[in-house]
Amino acid sequence: MATVLGLRCRECSREYPAEPLHVCEFCFAPLEVVYDYERIAAEVSRSSIAAGPRSMWRYAPLLPGGEDRVDLGAGMTPLVRANRLAAELGLRELWLKNDTANPTHSFKDRVVSVALTVAKAFGYSTVACASTGNLANAVAAHAAHAGLEAYIFIPADLEAGKVVATAIYGPNLIAVKGTYDDVNRLCSEIAGEFDWAFVNVNIRPYYAEGSKSLAFEIVEQFGWEAPDHVVVPIASGSLLTKIKRGLDEMVKVGLIDGHATRISGAQASGCAPVATAFKSGTDHIRPVKPSTIAKSLAIGNPADGYYAVKVARDTGGAIEDVSDAEVVDGIQLLARTEGLFAETAGGVVIATLRKLCEAGVVRPDERVVALITGDGLKTIEAVAERTTPTMVIPPRLDDFRGQLDLISSGAEA
Repeated sequence: MATVLGLRCRECSREYPAEPLHVCEFCFAPLEVVYDYERIAAEVSRSSIAAGPRSMWRYAPLLPGGEDRVDLGAGMTPLVRANRLAAELGLRELWLKNDTANPTHSFKDRVVSVALTVAKAFGYSTVACASTGNLANAVAAHAAHAGLEAYIFIPADLEAGKVVATAIYGPNLIAVKGTYDDVNRLCSEIAGEFDWAFVNVNIRPYYAEGSKSLAFEIVEQFGWEAPDHVVVPIASGSLLTKIKRGLDEMVKVGLIDGHATRISGAQASGCAPVATAFKSGTDHIRPVKPSTIAKSLAIGNPADGYYAVKVARDTGGAIEDVSDAEVVDGIQLLARTEGLFAETAGGVVIATLRKLCEAGVVRPDERVVALITGDGLKTIEAVAERTTPTMVIPPRLDDFRGQLDLISSGAEA
């Protein structure tokens, strides 16, 4: 971690060495990684990044972790122009950052690659996490690749696809009868008893840094220009805050001259404590008990909710929430117009983007990026009822013609 100076409290600015710590011992606020930006600015250029690996590790000086990386190739995912969806939403220029293309099909591969690299550097042989699904997939896969033992804790009612896509890698998979917040509380207690690297507990300051690579890539893929507006799903709120931090760091090290990017957040109404605080004009995040099909965003007591509200306000963005029916509408709209099948978090983003466009928050002349952070095959239960065959017929041409005529006439097949 050559460019990492240590950790710093986000509230009282007390400094700590680069160790497995996540909260300030004096005010209990979260810690954040501190870098030697002068050194990075002297060492990094657009051309040096372009000559780097075709993965998130091309930005290694701006990430924690050494040369012995746990790397399945996360990052440099497609940034795809979405003309048909833009036309539906009344936007001039809309882009989709397709993080379903990562190794385990979600953006969590980015944070886990960093977290396990740091865990190895600290000498851990066992890693662990509390997860709503995508993180479980990523930790299990990366731990298998690195030969690390893994303990993964999930809510017992998680989608079947995410359970299978975790268990297949052979970790110790513990299903807990409770919500994600119950799982997270249990993991905090376990982390105090076992000498493990919990990626989203004692390794959290480093783990969260992996999300910045999304911002780095978007800027590079736009020819070293920042977008006007980014719409981000909110679970803990960390991803949204790291998009802002990533853009700010590109300015600090001289890769871009500046940015005025507005950052908006998206939640499901069944678990919307951050959106509720934003719309109420308060900084206080009131915890809720989640009840939504968007399980990957179902964190009722989000650790970075306060900071997400602050970023949205400071950048001129907004935070909105959408119903489960709107989430499914969003998944179908994205698939129908752009050929991209997103999990429920993607449906939350697209449905929220539509709502923000209708409200005039996202302006028609902006260059907008929507983050699609997970693959729809992980959450097929959410859309199963609306995605039945157009017709079911015997293997005879006359039956096909008959059903086709019915459909053409507007009758139900």
